[in-house]
This record gives sequence, C-alpha cells and structure tokens, in this order.
Amino acid sequence: MITRNLVAVGLLATSLLNFSDGFAQKGKKIYTFPIGIQSYTYRHSFPKDIVATLDTIQSLGITEMEGGTPKGITTAEFKKLLKERNISIPGTGAGYEQLVNDPMGVVKNAKELGATYVMCAWIPHQKGNFTLENAKKAVEDFNRAGKILQENGLTFCYHNHGFEFQPYEDGTLFDYIVKNTNPKYVSFEMDILWATHGGADPVKLLNKYGSRWKLMHLKDLKKGVKGDLTGGTPQENDVILGTGQIDMPMVLKTAKKVGIKHYFIEDESNIWAYQVPKSIAYLKNLTE
Repeated sequence: MITRNLVAVGLLATSLLNFSDGFAQKGKKIYTFPIGIQSYTYRHSFPKDIVATLDTIQSLGITEMEGGTPKGITTAEFKKLLKERNISIPGTGAGYEQLVNDPMGVVKNAKELGATYVMCAWIPHQKGNFTLENAKKAVEDFNRAGKILQENGLTFCYHNHGFEFQPYEDGTLFDYIVKNTNPKYVSFEMDILWATHGGADPVKLLNKYGSRWKLMHLKDLKKGVKGDLTGGTPQENDVILGTGQIDMPMVLKTAKKVGIKHYFIEDESNIWAYQVPKSIAYLKNLTE
C-alpha cells in the first residue's frame, strides 16, 4: 500500500514537472542578458549624490552601465564604488571632437574605466540638415579614430540619432556611413527610439547590417508621435518599454540573433525614477 502510494506520488510529481516544463517552454524568456543602464538616465541624480545614485541603480538589479566618471570624483574612486556594487562598465562615450583631436585620450579614459566599447552619439551638423558632406567627413573621421581604438583593444561604435536617415540614393545617409566605414574599425550601437523617430525600422536595420551592431539603447517612443530628421523630441515622448510604438519583442529577438550582448536602458524623460523600474520589470517578464 505504501509502495503503491509512493509510486502514485512519484507519477504525480513527474507529471507536474512535465507540465511545468511545458509551461516554461511556452513562456520562454525573450530577454536573457544582464540589465544595463545608460548613465545619462541619472543625469539629474549623479550631480546631487553619486553614492546614493549607485545604490539606487544596484537596488534595481542593474549590473552593467554605459557611461563615464561623474564630476566630483576620480575614476579610481568611481570604479571602487562600482565594484562594491557589482556594476561593470562595458562601454563609455566620447564626443566627436575628442575622437578627432585626441583619440589616445579616449583610449586612456576607456581603459581606466575598464570599458571595451567606445560610442559616439552625435555628428556635428546644422540641425535638421544632415548632408552628404557631413556623412563623408564622419566616415573619414570614424575610420581614422576607429583604427586607433582597434589597435588599442577597443571597439568603436557610432550611435544613431535619427538625423542620419536622410534619404540618399536608394537608401539613406546612414546606409552611406555603414557602407563606407571599415568594419574592422567601425561598429554601431542602435538607439531604437532614434531609429524609429528618424523613420527607420529597427528590426530591418538589425537584419540588414547584422554583426556590425554591437550595442543597443533600449527606449520606447510614445504612441502617436510622428518623427522627423532633427534627432530631437520632447522628453515626455520617451516612455516605459513596451508601452510605446516599437515592437520590442521582435527588436529584442532580432538583436539577440545578430549577436548583440550589451543592452542599456536609456530613459530621457523627467520621470525616470518611475519609469525605469517598470521598464526593467517589462524586460524580465517578457516571454514568447
């Protein structure tokens, strides 16, 4: 009798396990990477209290950050604070002029932070009038700076900002930049909000340029907002992931397919403290 009961219990446990496995497969998680943050999200917090800001970031389960050393602290001190909170910096940023005029300074800064990627998020141009000449100069400058970074063990990434999707020939000036930069020296970081705002389809871009994409900024564009080629939009148009007009599940699945491993939530709104935890919950709970 006892043996029969044990067998029955065992069968029940096995069937429940199989059921839960089947359920888990149906609910397979889409986002499987560390949670990252772009430090610009906390641009109003870092100047007030660096330690408290890092404590907040840690409390959200964030383990990767894209950014640089905040003002008022040395890089060594900042790295110590990060290490104590199990936060690494895979990527940092550099301004266009710094890349052109002092690429070795960029290298030094990135290496001090422990970063392996350096991104540039803007190409100087007349607002709303990004030209072929601007793109040609960027190609030349990116190839030159990217070579220096590559020779020093770093990967340079240009971060799209929307204005590059100006029509050109059978594509856009962004296509021109990708096609004319050396893949050995120049990679890319996709900002999915700015790609969408500039009239591009993030999924199509990911598929088109595959492994040229190395990093991603996760953000969502408010439903109903019509974009343009200015590279700017009101802060309130940056909304919680999954509540805007971007097909986030498809973007994330495609990004994983092409090999992107570092994703940074960047919330440019003025209610980031409210939105970021909800965006993180969205990523963690997103299943297919």
